[in-house]
Amino acid sequence: MGETQPYSGRPSELVGRQIAGYRIEREIGRGGMAVVYQAKDLRLERTVALKLLAPELARNDTFRRRFTHESRVAAAIDHPHIVPVFEAGETDGVLYIAMRYVAGSDLRHLLDREGPLSLAVATRIAVQVASALDAAHDHGLVHRDVKPGNILVAQGTDSDHPEHVYLTDFGLTKKSLSLTGFTSVGQFVGTLDYVAPEQISGKPVDGRCDVYSLACVVHETLAGRPPFQRDDDMALLWAHQYDQPPSLTERRPDLPAAVGEVLSKALAKTPDDRYDSCLDFVGALRIAGTTGTLAAGHVRPRPSPSASTSPDVPEPPDWAGPVFTRP
Repeated sequence: MGETQPYSGRPSELVGRQIAGYRIEREIGRGGMAVVYQAKDLRLERTVALKLLAPELARNDTFRRRFTHESRVAAAIDHPHIVPVFEAGETDGVLYIAMRYVAGSDLRHLLDREGPLSLAVATRIAVQVASALDAAHDHGLVHRDVKPGNILVAQGTDSDHPEHVYLTDFGLTKKSLSLTGFTSVGQFVGTLDYVAPEQISGKPVDGRCDVYSLACVVHETLAGRPPFQRDDDMALLWAHQYDQPPSLTERRPDLPAAVGEVLSKALAKTPDDRYDSCLDFVGALRIAGTTGTLAAGHVRPRPSPSASTSPDVPEPPDWAGPVFTRP
C-alpha cells in the first residue's frame, strides 16, 4: 500500500481494500487532514466509519502521542449523543479511528434540503448537541469545530423523539495540530462560519468556544444562514471578532424577540459574557421560545466595540497564507 494512498487516493482506489482489519466500502467524507470511509469490521462483522488521517501526521512523534491519549479519552465517553469511538491506532504509517457508522444524514444536508427549521425542531436538535458537548467538556475535551456537517441526524425512536442526533469529529486532531507545529503562524484549524473569536486570536479556549459555535449553528438552523457572511475569509474572521451579529427576528419575525437575545448572549465576543455551558444556552433558548421571556438571571449582552464605534479597534490582521477548513 502506498504511503499516501489512503489519504490522497481517489475514492475508487481504496474500495475493496483492507486497512487495519477493515474493508473499505465507500468514501463518505473528506476534510483538510482526513478522509472518512464506510468500512466493514472484518472481526466483528459490523459496519463502521473509518477515518484515515493524512500520512504526514503519523510522522510527528508529539502528534502521535497526543492522538493516542485523546482518542482514549474520547473512547471513554459513553453518551447517547456522541458517536462512539471503537478503536484508534496506526497501520502502514497512517493513523486511523474507527467509529460507529450512523445511518441517516447530517444537519448540513438537512438544512440544504429543507431550509430554516421551526423553533421546535431546531431546539430539539440543539438540546441533544448541547448535552453531548457538555459531556465532552466534563472529560476535558473541547470540540473546537461544531458545525452542521459534524451533527448527524438519524431517525428517532417515536413521535415524541423524531430525531436522534449524534455529534461527531471531536477535536482529537485539532488540538494536537495546534500543539505540534502543523498550525504554525498564518494557519488555522476550524470552520470559519462557526469559529469563536478566541480561536481566531489564538487565545486559550474552553467549553465556551463550543457555546459560541453551537450558537452559530442554531442561528443558521433558524435564519437559514450563519450569523456572519462576508465576501472573503479575512472579512469573515474580522466579523467574528468585532462585528455584532445580525438581528435574528429581522429574518424570522415569527420568533419571540427573547430568542434573538439569547443568541446574542451566546454569541458574545468575550467568553465571560456567554453562557457558562451549552445546556445553559439551550435551556435559555427553550424558555425564550416557549414563554417569550428571558430566563431568570439572563443579562442582556454588552455591545462589543466595532470598527465604526471605537477608535481603539486594531486594523484587521494580515494573516499570511491561512489554511481554512470549509464545511
